[in-house]
Amino acid sequence: MIEIQNISKIYPGAKVKALDDVSLTIPSGEFFGLLGPNGAGKTTLISILSTLLLPVEGQILIDGEVLSRKRGDIKGKLALITQHNSLRNDMNLDQIMELQGRLYAMPKAEIKKRSEELLAFCGLLEHRKKIVRKLSGGMKRKLMLCRALLTSPEILILDEPTIGLDPASRRQMWDLLKSLNRQGMTILLTTHYIDEAQYLCQRIALIEKGKVARLDTPDALIQELGEVAIDEFDGDHTKSSFFADKEAALQYASSLDNRFMLRNTTLEDVFLNVVGHGLGGK
Repeated sequence: MIEIQNISKIYPGAKVKALDDVSLTIPSGEFFGLLGPNGAGKTTLISILSTLLLPVEGQILIDGEVLSRKRGDIKGKLALITQHNSLRNDMNLDQIMELQGRLYAMPKAEIKKRSEELLAFCGLLEHRKKIVRKLSGGMKRKLMLCRALLTSPEILILDEPTIGLDPASRRQMWDLLKSLNRQGMTILLTTHYIDEAQYLCQRIALIEKGKVARLDTPDALIQELGEVAIDEFDGDHTKSSFFADKEAALQYASSLDNRFMLRNTTLEDVFLNVVGHGLGGK
C-alpha cells in the first residue's frame, strides 16, 4: 500500500507550490492513474515517490514504513520507468539486463533466469543480441519495462510509458501492463493519453495546480459529468453538453439549429471540464 500524506513541494524561487498538501492512498494491487495538465505536479509527485526529490512537508509510507533515501529495503519495492529513453545504445538486450542485475547485486544465475523470463514475457527474446540503437521505439519501451521488473518490485511507477509509440505498440504495452496488474502488481501511471488511463486505471486522481481536484473511478467521474454527450458544431466552434441519459440528450438536440453529434462521454471530457483550462501551462 502507498500512503501519500500531506505532501507539499515548492521549488527554489517559485511563487507557488508544485504540490500543495496532497494526500492519496493507493491499495496494494491497484492500477492508479495521475492525470493533469502540464505543470500540474504529476512529475513532481512521481519524483518524490522515487526519492529523486524530497518534499518540504509530509511523508510517504510504503506498507506502513516511511519512505526515505536511506531505506534501501523500502526503495527496493519500487521501480520507475521514466518517459525518456535511458538505455545504453551501444549494448544489446542481454547486456542491459546483466548490467541492471549487477547494480542490484543479483546472483548471475538469477539475472540470466529472470532476464529470459522477462524478455519472453515482453516478446523480446529473439532480439536479445540486437544493439539497442537498432530497436524500434516500442521495443525500447518494452526493454525498459523488462529492466525495471528484473528485481521483482512490488510497485511499478510509469511516467508517460507509451509516449511516442504507434497505436499497435501502445496496445501491446497496455496488454503487458494489464497482465502485470492481474498478477498483483501495484501500478501508478501518469499519461497525457486519456484513453489510456480510462482503459487501464481502476481509479483516477485529477491534479490541478498541485492539488487533487477529483478522485474516483473512471466510470464514476464520467457518470458525474453525464454519460451522454452532444457536440454542437457552430462554424469553427464546438460546444459539448452532457446529459444523464440518451433521452435527455435527444430532447436537448431537438431544439438545435446547428449540426450536432451524439456520443458516449469519455474520461477526456471529464479531464477537459475539470482541469482542461490549464492545458499547455508550465
